[in-house]
Amino acid sequence: MGKLIYKKQILKDISTESLIKEQLSVFHEHKDKLRAKSYWYKLIDLLNGELSFHNVKSNGYPHNIHSFPAKFPPQLPKVFIQNLTDKGDIVLDPMVGSGTTAVEALINGRMGLGFDIDPLAIKISNAKTSLINESKVIEIGWKIYNRTKKQLSNNHKVLLDEYYSSYPSKTLDFFNFWFLKENQLELFLLQKSIKAIEDDVYRNFFEVIFSSIIITKSGGVSLALDLGHTRPHRVKALIDSERNVLFGEATEKILKKKHLVKLRKSAIEEFRKRISNYTDKDRFNSKYINPKIKFGDSQNLELDNESVDLIFTSPPYASNAIDYMRAHKFSLAWFGYNLEMLTEKRSKYIGAENVLNYKFEKLPGFTTDKINQVKSSDIKKGKVLHRYYSEMKKSISEMYRVLKPGKAAIVVVGSSRLRGIDTETHICLSEIGRDIGFHEPIIGIRELDRNKRMLPVSAKKNITSQIQNRMHEEYVIAFYKKGKGLG
Repeated sequence: MGKLIYKKQILKDISTESLIKEQLSVFHEHKDKLRAKSYWYKLIDLLNGELSFHNVKSNGYPHNIHSFPAKFPPQLPKVFIQNLTDKGDIVLDPMVGSGTTAVEALINGRMGLGFDIDPLAIKISNAKTSLINESKVIEIGWKIYNRTKKQLSNNHKVLLDEYYSSYPSKTLDFFNFWFLKENQLELFLLQKSIKAIEDDVYRNFFEVIFSSIIITKSGGVSLALDLGHTRPHRVKALIDSERNVLFGEATEKILKKKHLVKLRKSAIEEFRKRISNYTDKDRFNSKYINPKIKFGDSQNLELDNESVDLIFTSPPYASNAIDYMRAHKFSLAWFGYNLEMLTEKRSKYIGAENVLNYKFEKLPGFTTDKINQVKSSDIKKGKVLHRYYSEMKKSISEMYRVLKPGKAAIVVVGSSRLRGIDTETHICLSEIGRDIGFHEPIIGIRELDRNKRMLPVSAKKNITSQIQNRMHEEYVIAFYKKGKGLG
């Protein structure tokens, strides 16, 4: 079961704290009647309920189509969507990421809206929520596979000349560093066939399948050890099935360290496996409502005032703790995205570390104190945290603007540690939300299943590890926009 947090850092005046306690007392005394009657008490009930979903299968299609770090389980948005909205209602995720909220909105007969500034996130979310035909996917997939196999038997010099002329020199340098020559040619030919697909929906779908053989927890067909966790390191050795060393050091000492060694995978065979395993039999059983997933900034949403029935989202960690673009460029570069442009885009992500000439927002007391606490240890890190909370203030302001009165925005966040200081992100965002105009936020706690969330390192807490310290639990904040009363 979930746990609720009521901290005096949020509840700064005793009258508000007394009100919350009184509401909880009434809720527990008459919860059966109130649960059915009041939206506010439904929120409290949901945050007191199951939030972790550790023993529930969460990796079915379409959620498993592509790796994505720090995904929340689909059951989490599902329970809020089913209990707080009706069929046909609009459910928004302004930082759509891998599209989990959009998929659950679609499955449950709601209208899903999703925005993101990450090109791969948009591709993945659209692939997950598009109507596609299973037999057509298999037909196109096998054509791509067979065509690539046939082309690989042709004159390699001609193919290589075409490949080298298709990408700028900096991109080719990137490929040479991170991909074996044989895999480069396979990936080039696969991408060439995918690019030729005329139908936008199917072309996007196969680009995501293509990306999924690169960006994996194992590092896929690249020379990276791990691309699921976004901070790649190159293998010490790449071997074939007979333990011949194809890349790197051949010493016995290295070969014994299995976590530093990879078995070479053929890109076209990995592509074939995904097509062979593809199934779409249980997809979107409810009436299909065409979702809208597109590029957009959560700080400036292209939506009308009071037009959304529910918001369910998960913003990034502060200080770029999970650096999505470092991994995503491994696929995006093959689609023709310029590496310099991707680096520039990375600097615009919420939580990025570029603070030069940044215009900071004025923030409320506890949040300002937290920023100053970090600044006292590291001025640069403190400014990075100030930028993060400034950007989140703009995003939460937009959530407030587009949300209908009497409705809720559910924000799933994790805290970070900067120079050993807990950022207490859930407390700060709650304070910011209340300052913007939301009713007193309610916070639930969920324990993380680190393997399912694709979070790095071990499940055992290590107080000396910054990244481990901040990723064992996260918080579910319910921001309620008051209507008439609390109903």
